[in-house]
Amino acid sequence: MYKKFYGLTRNPFGISPDPYFFYPMPSHTEALANLAYGVLHRKGFVVVTGEVGTGKTLLVRCLLEALSKNKIAFAYMYNPMISVSEFLTHVINELGLLPSPIRTKSDALSRLNNYLMERSRRDLTTALIIDEAQLLSWELLEEIRLLTNLETTKHKLLQIVLVGQPELEQKLDSQQLRQLKQRIGLRCSLKPLEMTELQGYIHRRLELAGANSRASEIFSDEAIDVVQKFSRGIPRLVNTLCENSLLLGFGHNQHQITPDIVQEVAEDFRLDSVAEDLFGRFDESKSQSGVESK
Repeated sequence: MYKKFYGLTRNPFGISPDPYFFYPMPSHTEALANLAYGVLHRKGFVVVTGEVGTGKTLLVRCLLEALSKNKIAFAYMYNPMISVSEFLTHVINELGLLPSPIRTKSDALSRLNNYLMERSRRDLTTALIIDEAQLLSWELLEEIRLLTNLETTKHKLLQIVLVGQPELEQKLDSQQLRQLKQRIGLRCSLKPLEMTELQGYIHRRLELAGANSRASEIFSDEAIDVVQKFSRGIPRLVNTLCENSLLLGFGHNQHQITPDIVQEVAEDFRLDSVAEDLFGRFDESKSQSGVESK
C-alpha cells in the first residue's frame, strides 16, 4: 500500500523472520557464527538465548539456510510442548527416515542411532535445532541429554542446538540438569540493538526493500531517536514501529517519517509500557547470568 509512495519494492519491516533482511549486528553475528561452528565442528550442544523479540527465530532461519547449503541433515522443532514419544517420532520424520510404524521408544532410538551411525561413516553431519526451548519439559530435556550418548570415540553423532528465552538459562543452571549443562560446548546470548546498530538496521532494511540511495532519508535522525526510545533496541518492536510509521506517513502524505509520527504509533500500540517491561526483564536476566557469552 505504501511501497510505491516510498519507492520500495517489498515490505522492509515485516514481522515474519526473513533471512533476506538479516542485519549483522555484533551479538547476532557472533551467535550465528557460534551456531554454524558448533554444528559444523560437531561440538555437541550449542545454546543461544535472548529476550522476546531480539531475533532468535530469524537467527534459526539463517542457520537452517546455512545447513541446507552445506548438505547437513537436520530436524527442526518450533513447538517443543510435546511428549517424549511424540518428540522422537517428530525427529525421525524430520530427518526423512522410512515411515514404517514405530512401536516402542527403543525402536525409535534404534532407528535413529542406525541412521546417525550410517551418516557418520560417510563423514556427514546431522543436527537437531529446537526453537522456543524454554518451553521444554524437564522430562524432555533429560531425553535430549540422553541423545548426546549417541556418539563415536571421536564425536557426537547428533549436534543439538537449543534456542530460547532467558528462562532456558535458568533451567540449564538448575541442579536437575547439571549433567546437560556440562555437555554444552558453546553458549551465547542476543542483546538489544545499540543506537548506531539501530540506525544501520533501519537503513539496511530500507535499502534491501528497494529504497537504495534514499534509505537514509525516509526516517529522519530524530525519528530514529524516538524509535530507539520506545523499542529499547528490540528488533521486533523496531519493526512494528517502523512498519506502522510508514503506513501513517503514507496516510498523511509525508515522504519523510518524523518524530511525531513515530510517537503517535508508539502511543497507539502502547509500546512505551511494553518496551519497559521487556527491557526490565532483559536487565534482570543479564544480571543473573553475569556474562553475555561464554
